[in-house]
Amino acid sequence: MSEQIDVARADQANPLDYIEMRGEDGGIRREFVERIAHAIKAADAAFLRGIVTELHEADLGDLIAALEPDDRVSLVELTGADFDFSALNEVDNTVREEILEELEPETVAEGVRELEADDAVELLEALDAAEQEEILEKLPPSERDALERSLDYPENSAGRRMQTDFIAVPPTWTVGQAIDHLRDAPDLPDRFYEIYAVGSDRRWQGAVPLDALLRARRPVRLADLIDKERRRVSVMDDQEEVARLFGKYNLVTAPVLDPDERLVGVVTVDDVVDVIAEEADEEIKALGGIISDEELSDSVWTIARGRFNWLLVNLATAFLAASVLGLFKGQLERMVALAVLAPIVASQGGNAATQTMTVAVRALATRELGANNAWRVVLREGLVGLVNGLAFALITGVAAVAWFKIPGLGVVIGLAIVCNLVAGALGGILIPMALERMRADPAVASGTFVTTVTDVVGFFSFLCIATLWFGLN
Repeated sequence: MSEQIDVARADQANPLDYIEMRGEDGGIRREFVERIAHAIKAADAAFLRGIVTELHEADLGDLIAALEPDDRVSLVELTGADFDFSALNEVDNTVREEILEELEPETVAEGVRELEADDAVELLEALDAAEQEEILEKLPPSERDALERSLDYPENSAGRRMQTDFIAVPPTWTVGQAIDHLRDAPDLPDRFYEIYAVGSDRRWQGAVPLDALLRARRPVRLADLIDKERRRVSVMDDQEEVARLFGKYNLVTAPVLDPDERLVGVVTVDDVVDVIAEEADEEIKALGGIISDEELSDSVWTIARGRFNWLLVNLATAFLAASVLGLFKGQLERMVALAVLAPIVASQGGNAATQTMTVAVRALATRELGANNAWRVVLREGLVGLVNGLAFALITGVAAVAWFKIPGLGVVIGLAIVCNLVAGALGGILIPMALERMRADPAVASGTFVTTVTDVVGFFSFLCIATLWFGLN
């Protein structure tokens, strides 16, 4: 939050002393964090309540992350009912769990009651079943039942992401009745863009956008306005599919139906934005061989343990690539230039493969790459590898001759570069496609296998061609 926050005590006679929360780079200023930390240590609850009520939940989340662990819990306790628990959904899972474990169940329950259903579920799902139950027991039965139903849906499903506050009315109502209901009902959602028509059994009938409702005359029946073909999702749909539906059809909201076609919730675009950010974060981490739930706030041991297994796999594949060099030990001893240039061939192939793999993984994730266009894309990538291979064969060949003054060396490395860039391009797309077909995550496993292919092909092609060209048997 860029606006200035009053950090002076309310009872001071001096003019108000202002300090900006964020610097020019958008990060939280150290002076601001230090002032808050000082107020926490002084147990200045009045001052802290004034701060947290002024901050947006996202900014409050950033402040919490910037504080020391002990200060985080104290901030929540000192500000009491003024603390917005939705801010805890803006911090790392590790930070959120540490705070929730330190707070009394009654305190968490009171905070959860103030949240929308989707935010409350997101907060509770970070806890284990026993802790969830302890907090849910402190809630009124109606609220507890609604949250328990949402938590029963599979993780990463639309049922977990939906809000359970929506407006459902009979299709027999008139526009006038619906508008009067919206004016008089005390517990409407904070924001809504359409109302839903349901039968007496709560089965889905259709949706009426607010613009259509407000443009119609009061005597018009809702049944004449409802959109029966409105895009909707199932509680069991994966959140990625829901996000893809929103992007494809430019949705702002989507009703959520249970298997019996009963309306049970609504997914809004702000939830979908969070899903997109989470999925992008997971994909980026997966490409680097990092587990999806690793956070900056994790301990050294947690991070090291999470990365160890994939590094072990990389070590095994590195030994495989190195074994190729062992097959040509004699040739390398007789011609040192081969040992110097071999890594260049492998590296160029690896870079080309990474480019292709990145495009392929993204295309598979967005469903742009499928059975209908797979081989056309494979052929295109192979030709791209060939074109770049020929270009870099010329560049690398000239550089190798100029360096070692051995004319034949330019031809050898040029041919090897062509072979490896084509192999890298094909491997970069075929390996992710194969992993997708085997229902493995291409983002997680592709990198290691693709790098192994380019290392093995690069070393083998270069040294094999050199052996034949120079007669190094």
